[in-house]
Amino acid sequence: MIDSSPPRRAGEAEPEALSAGAVAARGVALVVVLPFRLAWELLVAVAGLLHRWVIAPTVWVLDRCVWRPIRWLLRHLVWIPLLWTLRVLGWLWHTLVRTPSTWLWRRLVEVWYGVLRPPLRWCGQVLARLLRWCGRGLAWLVRVVVLVPSYYLVWLPLVWTVRLLTPPARLLGRWLAALAGLLAAVLGWAWRTAGRILRWCWVWTLRPVFRAGLWVWTHLLLPVCRAVDAVWQTTVGWLRRSVLEPIGQATREVLAGLGLRR
Repeated sequence: MIDSSPPRRAGEAEPEALSAGAVAARGVALVVVLPFRLAWELLVAVAGLLHRWVIAPTVWVLDRCVWRPIRWLLRHLVWIPLLWTLRVLGWLWHTLVRTPSTWLWRRLVEVWYGVLRPPLRWCGQVLARLLRWCGRGLAWLVRVVVLVPSYYLVWLPLVWTVRLLTPPARLLGRWLAALAGLLAAVLGWAWRTAGRILRWCWVWTLRPVFRAGLWVWTHLLLPVCRAVDAVWQTTVGWLRRSVLEPIGQATREVLAGLGLRR
């Protein structure tokens, strides 16, 4: 069958497609972009309100009521008095210290270079020359009076004497050293010999005699002395207690009875 309807134009379906895309884009913009746009506008409006009714009045109050009075007080009570004080101190320093000290220093320098330095320099030169001349004279005097006579009268004779006496002194020293060695050897031999003789006398003479005397005293004389002491205590003590004391007591009583003794 042959379609008898009139053919459609190519551009008739495009307006419908374009209107659908625009609707979708507007829907996306309405859903996504519009909230952010509204939030931004709200933030801007709130910020403007805060700046107009909070921040700006606060800044104005702080500027008018706090910062400007503090700045005025600092300027008129601290900075200006401090500046004037520094200026006054600078003027006083410049007027009372720097200018007089500078003037005095210049006058002292002028006095030193114009008045004091030339005579002092001349006196110093004269004194230096005088001291140099005195030193030269003293050196010459010491050389002529002390060094030269000492050299010719003491040092040279002493050197010659030492040179002359050195060989005999060395020979005498050798002889004395040999004599001292011989004397030491003789004394050592005599000491060792005397020690041996004394040891021999002690071993073979004194020690046996000492031991014999000790044995005689221990075994003979000491028992005899003890026996004699015992006999003496026995006899003499008995006689004194038994005979002499009664006789003496009777004699004293008789004499006391006769009145011859009190």
